[in-house]
Amino acid sequence: MARLAQTAGLTDIQQEILSTVRDFVDKEIIPVATELEHRDEYPQRIVDGLKELGLFGLMIPEEYGGLGESLLTYALCVEEIARGWMSVSGIINTHFIVAYMLKQHGTQEQKDHFLPRMAAGDIRGAFSMSEPALGSDVSAITSKAVKDGEEYVLNGQKMWLTNGGTSSLVAVLVRSDEGLTPEEAAAKPHKSMTTFLVEKEPGFGEVRPGLTIPGKIDKMGYKGVDTTELIMDGLRIPANRVLGGVTGRGFYQMMDGVEVGRVNVAARGCGVAQRAFELGVSYAQQRHTFGKPIAQHQAIQFKLAEMATKVEAAHAMMVNAARKKDSGERNDLEAGMAKYLASEYCKEVVEDAFRIHGGYGFSKEYEIERLYREAPMLLIGEGTAEIQKMIIGRRLLEEYRFQG
Repeated sequence: MARLAQTAGLTDIQQEILSTVRDFVDKEIIPVATELEHRDEYPQRIVDGLKELGLFGLMIPEEYGGLGESLLTYALCVEEIARGWMSVSGIINTHFIVAYMLKQHGTQEQKDHFLPRMAAGDIRGAFSMSEPALGSDVSAITSKAVKDGEEYVLNGQKMWLTNGGTSSLVAVLVRSDEGLTPEEAAAKPHKSMTTFLVEKEPGFGEVRPGLTIPGKIDKMGYKGVDTTELIMDGLRIPANRVLGGVTGRGFYQMMDGVEVGRVNVAARGCGVAQRAFELGVSYAQQRHTFGKPIAQHQAIQFKLAEMATKVEAAHAMMVNAARKKDSGERNDLEAGMAKYLASEYCKEVVEDAFRIHGGYGFSKEYEIERLYREAPMLLIGEGTAEIQKMIIGRRLLEEYRFQG
């Protein structure tokens, strides 16, 4: 086991889970990841393997057939999986955000209906906030739900759904001004949003009446996993599929889920950075210039020192954010810091490993080329670096309010 990114205080069960996942990554993911990524192929065999390991139920309570593990355990598993191929960690991330939101906010009927099948991996989750005309400004969403008897009719277009095609359950955030005057809805947009649990068939095209998944968005990196749009045109959803059974709480439910997602993205950054460091330190000992391995040149040793320090720092912040959430405390500050630092450091560590590889880093034959295209997604996923800094700054001002 490598010296970097170790986590103190883990239980025997946590260590056993991580050891199993690490072994799976080394044997089943790393050998095939680059080939699958270049073909933009969904990693079905890998996903089936994760299902057999029980990872789709990792954080789902035991009473619903899951393993009932902590966010920390999940984040450390994500770190290992992202070390193998970041796209695979994305496949389980959205699933767990939806499962977490159901566990925390769902009605008893919703938990009983969805969580056992999600734990088994038979239902795969996705969630949707963004729209074509907006990204991080969630309060500006225009997709709308209007009540019609015992149903709601949803209309609008959503964007950037990870697992949009392969999922069978999507948590969709829309505007629902039910019970609010137009003035109240305009003044308090966060209170006019509702999360709907939308069941659908996996695939593309019209996947249920009124719901269309047009197809995969072609991306620079983060391939293999499908990223899609979602179009609602007269989509009818029964009232019992409002998350929590009450309208107007969607924004807060989604933000709670996004805190889990931000820890996940931090963990992905840690995993990709670890892999980049492993590739860089290995190549530096094999490549010779001026009669000796380039690892013996001080310039390269300085790079390796900086890379390792960033890997260690990002891991420590990610673990702290996960443990804070597990304790039941508010962790938006820690999650924002961890996501911001881990994604920025990941980009820098990957670039240094790319530089160490020299011209070969530009070749698709070398794994670092794939990591170089994957790392930028972490700078924008689950809120851009700029949004994280806004969150961090506001929370710091709350904590350190000037007493004049």
